Amino acid sequence: MDITLVQLLLALLPAILVGVIAFYFFNLHTKNEEQRRRYLLHRETQKQTIPLRLQAYERMALFLERINPGKLLLRISPVGTDKNSYESLLTNTIEQEFEHNLTQQIYISDECWNAIRLAKNTTIAIIRKAAKDDAVTDANGLREVVLKQLVEKSAPTDAALAFVKKDVGELF
Repeated sequence: MDITLVQLLLALLPAILVGVIAFYFFNLHTKNEEQRRRYLLHRETQKQTIPLRLQAYERMALFLERINPGKLLLRISPVGTDKNSYESLLTNTIEQEFEHNLTQQIYISDECWNAIRLAKNTTIAIIRKAAKDDAVTDANGLREVVLKQLVEKSAPTDAALAFVKKDVGELF
């Protein structure tokens, strides 16, 4: 009886060994195929999303150029002489430009979006601070004060634009 049990185990041992090896290779093949499918799907997704992301970065670069205080002041002339209405016009223009580009944040990195928001808020703060200056009496005086500040230190949009360029470089 012991001999038949040992003979049975010896007869089954090759079948069990073949079954374990087959299971191992089948499992390995399945994992490799899954990884290959994921890679192909990722590559296809990248082909579709990179143009969208580049377009978002382009739009944000354009936004930063448009709100650059020097260019903004040249593009938007004061309607009257009142410094407060001009300050309001400038800040509203910046806010509208920003709201127009809000959806772009889903395509760019959080750090880049934060740099863009910081540039926008800092630009508005520069304009508001200049408008609160008692030495500034009219809209043209507001323009002069803001432009003088730009001569002394770079525009906040310059740093954000550099961040956008760095992020775009990391896409490739």
